[in-house]
Amino acid sequence: MTIQQAVVYDSDTGRAEKVAEVLRELSLEPLLIDHCALMRAMIQTPSNPPALLVGDVADCDWDELGAALREQLSDVPVVAYGSSSVADLLIAAVGPRVRRLTFPLKSAVLGTALRIPAQAAQAEVGEVAMPTGSSSAIRDVTRLIRQVAAHDSSVLILGESGTGKELAARAVHEASPRRQRPFVAINCGAIPAELLESELFGHEKGSFTGAIAARKGRFEIAEGGTLFLDEIGDMSLPMQVKLLRVLQERVFERVGNHTPIRCNVRIIAATHRNLEESIAKGTFREDLFYRLNVFPIEMPALRTRIEDLAMLVRDFSERNVVEGRGRVELTPRALKVLSHYPWPGNVRELGNLIERLSILCPNRAVDVADLPLKYRPAELLAELDLSADLTMPAQSAAESVESELDADEVVDEDREVVSMLTQSDLSEAVVQLPPDGIDLRDHLFTIERNLIQQALNRAGGTVAHAARLLKLRRTTLVEKLRKFHMLNEAAASEL
Repeated sequence: MTIQQAVVYDSDTGRAEKVAEVLRELSLEPLLIDHCALMRAMIQTPSNPPALLVGDVADCDWDELGAALREQLSDVPVVAYGSSSVADLLIAAVGPRVRRLTFPLKSAVLGTALRIPAQAAQAEVGEVAMPTGSSSAIRDVTRLIRQVAAHDSSVLILGESGTGKELAARAVHEASPRRQRPFVAINCGAIPAELLESELFGHEKGSFTGAIAARKGRFEIAEGGTLFLDEIGDMSLPMQVKLLRVLQERVFERVGNHTPIRCNVRIIAATHRNLEESIAKGTFREDLFYRLNVFPIEMPALRTRIEDLAMLVRDFSERNVVEGRGRVELTPRALKVLSHYPWPGNVRELGNLIERLSILCPNRAVDVADLPLKYRPAELLAELDLSADLTMPAQSAAESVESELDADEVVDEDREVVSMLTQSDLSEAVVQLPPDGIDLRDHLFTIERNLIQQALNRAGGTVAHAARLLKLRRTTLVEKLRKFHMLNEAAASEL
């Protein structure tokens, strides 16, 4: 931030004039204030934030001044050069960003003090949730977030859908002096153009059909904090004009009311579109683009930082545990297969996959066979030399066999046979895959029919006894006898 004006708040006018001389040496325009009413008016002025130098004042409302400097004027460098008692009150109200200097001031020392507000503000920031990863691309994003957070400059976050643009916006807010104030997000592409104005600026009762009560807009709700305009590239041209005016003048009007309302919000916008192409097509205003594109941050696609995959999986797994689902642990082979997937949905798609696996495969190792088919195409498995030794976990083999059969050809009562075939002590004896392969449906048909015939023979033709041997309901076995055309072989009286 370039400081053009500096406010000197001091009841000692003679000392304030000497401070003003030092400020002029630094090419800064001094504004001398000696009364709390003038100070209050200065705080409410929607101009570029000045620097503030405080001497000794007797009538200051420290709570009001501290709140203003933490919220509306969060970028303002603050210097205390008066008595230690006043400096202590100022530090208690504002925080550690206040710099103590000794009067008379020297231009070199004062110049240094006025250029370090960002670093001082960062000292107040605790742990902030940054995008997950250790790749160079994510390290660059994290560095940019930390650099811009302490300033009120507009931020434009670019990147494909699902790359984590809102997460980056929240990180900017949480690392900024505005973190104690609201973070309000709105998707400009999800709200019809005719309703977006009301959503942003609010409306009065009766201003349009259905407006049964006055309502605040997102600008008012986010007062003192951050307003995140997601998918700004989808905003209509008429709304772009109104937004540009608010960004320029920091004043807006509710729908149905012409009273101007001043706003103090930080704007962060995001889009998956190429706005420069949109400008060339005439669908996005060039002046609004330059107003928003003060500090661009490009979110990388997941496929370009695939080395972060393991860290992202762990992060999503921990979130699922916190939300009451099972922990997901991918085997090295599964992770290798996923690292070759192009991830068109980026981090959002990965998060959805891990949540699905936490439900299907909770608290156990997830291997290649557990992954949905789209993530493990046969050609990829062959290329990675994983198709030959691909084995299915015993507890999910029955489900896998059933999923490969046509739904119309698998009835509920057939599951007992599939389960029997996949038991560990029977799988080797019953299923011996020939070198040329096998017709699985015919093979299952033959095995099931033979087992039913053996049960009938052992039960002396009594259907009820045979059903008990096969762990089936009697009615279920009757249906199977009809299916296999075995009714003549069973006692007619049993049916």
